[in-house]
Amino acid sequence: MLIRRAEILDLSSSSTRVVDVRVDAGRVSAVGNLEAITGEVVVDAGGGLLVPGLADHHVHLLAYAAALTSVPCGPPDVADEAQLAKTLRGAAGDGWIRGVGYHDSVAGEIDAAILDRYVPERPVRIQHRSGRLWIFNSLGLDVLAEAGFRGARPSDGRFYDADASMMGLVSDLPSLGDASNQLAAYGVTALNDMTPANDDTRVDLLRQAREGGVLRQKLRVSGLPSLSPVAEPGIERGEVKFHLHEDALPAFDDLCAAVRDAHEDGRCVAVHCVTETVLVFTLAALREAGGRRGDRIEHASLVPPGLIPQLAELDLLVVTQPNFVAERGDDYLRDIPAAEHDWLYRCASLVSSGVRLSLGTDMPFGHADPWRAMRGACERRTPGGEILGEMERLSPESALGMYLGRLDAPAVPRKVEVGEPADFCLLDDAWDVVRDDLNSARVVNTWVDGRLAFSRD
Repeated sequence: MLIRRAEILDLSSSSTRVVDVRVDAGRVSAVGNLEAITGEVVVDAGGGLLVPGLADHHVHLLAYAAALTSVPCGPPDVADEAQLAKTLRGAAGDGWIRGVGYHDSVAGEIDAAILDRYVPERPVRIQHRSGRLWIFNSLGLDVLAEAGFRGARPSDGRFYDADASMMGLVSDLPSLGDASNQLAAYGVTALNDMTPANDDTRVDLLRQAREGGVLRQKLRVSGLPSLSPVAEPGIERGEVKFHLHEDALPAFDDLCAAVRDAHEDGRCVAVHCVTETVLVFTLAALREAGGRRGDRIEHASLVPPGLIPQLAELDLLVVTQPNFVAERGDDYLRDIPAAEHDWLYRCASLVSSGVRLSLGTDMPFGHADPWRAMRGACERRTPGGEILGEMERLSPESALGMYLGRLDAPAVPRKVEVGEPADFCLLDDAWDVVRDDLNSARVVNTWVDGRLAFSRD
């Protein structure tokens, strides 16, 4: 394949040039002023920007696939209790109602009794926006028990951190085809799945989806310490994921030992840190256990100034979600003390302090469109139009670069150059236009290993 008249961007200098790009056997074989070869497929980019396919460095793929066929139960789709009841009663089908995105601002701490009032005749389960909590109605609890659920059954129907024990019991496994197609339409060709419960069973599902051509994106899968090595094209084993919560922290020595065990197994660690307390605890454990280049802090939702030098000193990679400023910023302004507003989902201050930074959407808990996330990183504007963390704004070049990193090195942007895999995202205009309109509607074509995964036309 020959892609003619494609603009490529040098992120370090923000300079561009228009070139032809040849692809052979799934890799870039030549870049320059090239002549077409007889029988070669030729694509005219028309001066549009050609970048390496986007890599989303923090996702939950199976949950995203399931969310595509679920009922939205939180802002902005559902704002109050009346809307929630109407939405659930109007859900299509006659089996499970699977709700997602619930937030307490809608109707408070809902439980089985409240859901029974809304929908007594169908099993219902609703996932909280945090991803940790599922709420079942009474009929749903009965179906769960009949399916063989062996865990504790809370009378109020509220289950915390029970995804792994429920997998496969309450519904069929989600189809990954629609999820993969949607991500390809965004220009996404690679994913870092950071689900803490990922085990060999889940990896087998993902591997089968890739082998069958249902899932086009390349994968790095983090998860449990027991996760087996993967030695197949397009899928690899990632970090050991620790999902820490302030109200249930492990013993400090236990976490240190678990970090050492991961390192001795040749794996880095990735730690879920959404509060100051958890981040302080994690940094202390990594300092005690000894860090390894590639260790990650996930989210870094709240970073006080005094902790930034520690992130840099420990050479940690931070993968954060400034898209949450654009999606939930008004909630943060209301619920978090004003003195801490500038500490939320930091970007520019981390980079300027020497912290390696990359971005991920956290889909489905954040919107899966990385171009929206890039805009969020550049604008720092809440849904209501307020600016949250103005000094944390990134340039469009920096925001784009943080979605171009390798799966095993998210802070190292890939380039369109000879020898690289032909994972591409082609946009409909040049960078000087696109940088002011970071929009997935501009994606024209997406290729993975030189094979077309999406075409707008």
